[in-house]
Amino acid sequence: MACPLIEIEPIDDGPIDAGGYDWVVVTSANGAEQLVSRHVGALPQVAAIGPQTAGVLAAHGIPVAFVPSEATQDTLVAEFPRPSGKVLFVGAEEARGLIVSELHADFRPVYRTRRLRPARPPDGDLVLLASPSAAAAFAELLVDLPVISIGPQTTAAAEAHGLRVLAQARTADVPGLVAAVRDVAG
Repeated sequence: MACPLIEIEPIDDGPIDAGGYDWVVVTSANGAEQLVSRHVGALPQVAAIGPQTAGVLAAHGIPVAFVPSEATQDTLVAEFPRPSGKVLFVGAEEARGLIVSELHADFRPVYRTRRLRPARPPDGDLVLLASPSAAAAFAELLVDLPVISIGPQTTAAAEAHGLRVLAQARTADVPGLVAAVRDVAG
């Protein structure tokens, strides 16, 4: 049963001008959609955190110059081409500060996540969590179901909120979540 726990709300504060930057870094499909619809002028080189984010950009004709080997901010920062030059990070309002601190990037929040409270708590055998904000929203429901996490940041958020994490996806994507469910189900 699908039970949305968050919704995306664009922060529409005008166009995104990447003029003067050497790179724009995007860490989610939502951030990519906002960049696509709101950028003005030519874009510099673009980095996407993973294949899904890169796919959104490519579908709109925006070439992606860099995708890290794993879809995490830690891997993106570790593998990012150096010297990085001037970097603009376009992402969620509550995004981790790793890219800003490690790449000395300017940050442009372009969307926020809002927690949803379903009319009926979810019922099932386990919960799939695809973001730290979803982990926090699920914890607020006070439902005792084990979870499978999409990646290390989501696992950390789930555990910090007292959730029981059965497994973490080996790859931070939907196929990784499905594989983790199969592993747990045996």
